[in-house]
Amino acid sequence: MKAFLILEDGTVFEGTSIGSARDMVSEIVFNTSMTGYLEVLTDPSYAGQAVVMTYPLIGNYGVTPDMESKKGWPDGYIVRELSRSASNFRCEGELNDFLAAYDIPGIAGIDTRALTKLLREKGTMNGMITTNEDYCLTDILPKLEAYTVGDVVQRVTCKDTYILEGKGPKVALMDFGAKNNIARSLNRRGLKVTVYPADTPAEEIIRSNPDGIMLSNGPGDPESCTSIIEEIKKLSDTNIPIFAICLGHQLMALAHGGKTYKLKYGHRGGNHPVKDLSSGRVYISAQNHGYAVDYGTMDKGVAREEFVNVNDGTNEGLSYIGKNIFTVQFHPEACPGPQDLSFLFDRFLDMMKGAK
Repeated sequence: MKAFLILEDGTVFEGTSIGSARDMVSEIVFNTSMTGYLEVLTDPSYAGQAVVMTYPLIGNYGVTPDMESKKGWPDGYIVRELSRSASNFRCEGELNDFLAAYDIPGIAGIDTRALTKLLREKGTMNGMITTNEDYCLTDILPKLEAYTVGDVVQRVTCKDTYILEGKGPKVALMDFGAKNNIARSLNRRGLKVTVYPADTPAEEIIRSNPDGIMLSNGPGDPESCTSIIEEIKKLSDTNIPIFAICLGHQLMALAHGGKTYKLKYGHRGGNHPVKDLSSGRVYISAQNHGYAVDYGTMDKGVAREEFVNVNDGTNEGLSYIGKNIFTVQFHPEACPGPQDLSFLFDRFLDMMKGAK
């Protein structure tokens, strides 16, 4: 079946329908990972977005037990070629069936390199995937222009509190759209991890007397999370050690008077270099975000810049002066991506031990 990707600037790509055949309108973003497509599809940070995979062949090892949440989250999926024959000893199914099962529309057979170059040059755009060959641009373009991602954190967060048992210190993990490997990275270090919904009041977290607090990744515009930011302010006024990733990093900066801004086309993939300003060492990181913290708006007596992006100089990490708080924009838990920065979980553990 034919399918069409229509961008808000009027550009149209023609390809083949994959996954669900329903029409879809979303924000179109690209990911540069060469492997790990299943982890990308199950990352809640992609809620409200359709993902273009820049690697040309996707699905060759099928669906494996590597899901980072319970379902697929992107609104749509865009690939150059979708493998119709999966080969891997861990394979449990084919990717096209996965997309259909989670009602994710997709398109294959288009020039994803040309599409990615367009998004880099013009910036992230909204788009539609449709199988309707009689589409009308005049009707579609206003719908694309009007689309917004909206309040997606409440859509992706867990509904109830749950616990990963451990014999070590207790960590409260705030789930703004957390990937499973964040809790696993803590739990495999012996920590008892209690995962809380995004709208949990700070007082409830504090009453549970955790040894540390983890703020997770998540989707959407951080400045729209006004009620969550207020609760983070309360948490940061305690002496409980806090480690924050991605959206959590942005929300902590907003809670301390900083500002965030939307990047032209975001950072998404497993090959982003970040520089540790204290050591001068460069690490390769996994990233997935469309917004960044404007360090220039931060009070330098409140927070110190710890990491920067080598490619564009954007902020990648902060430590808060006089507080047991450090935050990073990248994903030290990776999945997919390099494990270069997993030692930051050990730093968080040491911080908790030192706070006792």
